[in-house]
Amino acid sequence: MMKLKEHPLLKVSRISGVLAPVIAFSCILTAISTAREFSWTENALSDLGVQEGVTATVFNCGLITAGILGLIFALGLFVFLRRSLLGKTCSFLFILDTLFLACIGVFPENAEPAHIHFYFSVLFFVFFPISAFVSTATFIQMGRKKLGLFTILIALISAFVWTIPFGKGVAIPETITALSISAWTMTLSVKLMEKASLNN
Repeated sequence: MMKLKEHPLLKVSRISGVLAPVIAFSCILTAISTAREFSWTENALSDLGVQEGVTATVFNCGLITAGILGLIFALGLFVFLRRSLLGKTCSFLFILDTLFLACIGVFPENAEPAHIHFYFSVLFFVFFPISAFVSTATFIQMGRKKLGLFTILIALISAFVWTIPFGKGVAIPETITALSISAWTMTLSVKLMEKASLNN
């Protein structure tokens, strides 16, 4: 039987887990730099996806690419945590979350049917803290208490940032949540899945 540390998906998923946030934020910042009128307190990040010229292309393609890379990472996470029901559950929730991220780019604000972009956006920002809370229980069950505490902190930040008024727009809470997801994904890529042999 193939040992967990030898599974070919794990190495690829670790790399993907690091690349996804880098590509996402590189494209977001590039899109912002090319947007004629963008306000952190008046706009949503998704408003960049319907701007004229290169802005929308860079933003939407960045989210799609990050979503695909995130999916690869999430599939690797599933392989790593597949031995427990909690592990399978949190991995599956995060798999769905990466698909929602890609769909935000595939279906920008002006996509039909109406409001489909809004639904995918809400699902993306709601599913991550849910998956993170389940992941917390998973890591504690595995004896990785520090990683569990880190995960629940990330989950709380990504959830409660939406209760703080930053203005009419939601770009700031969206960015803070995205940074939280990025920190969690990159940490797991480096600290957890590289030690897959611990579970053998």
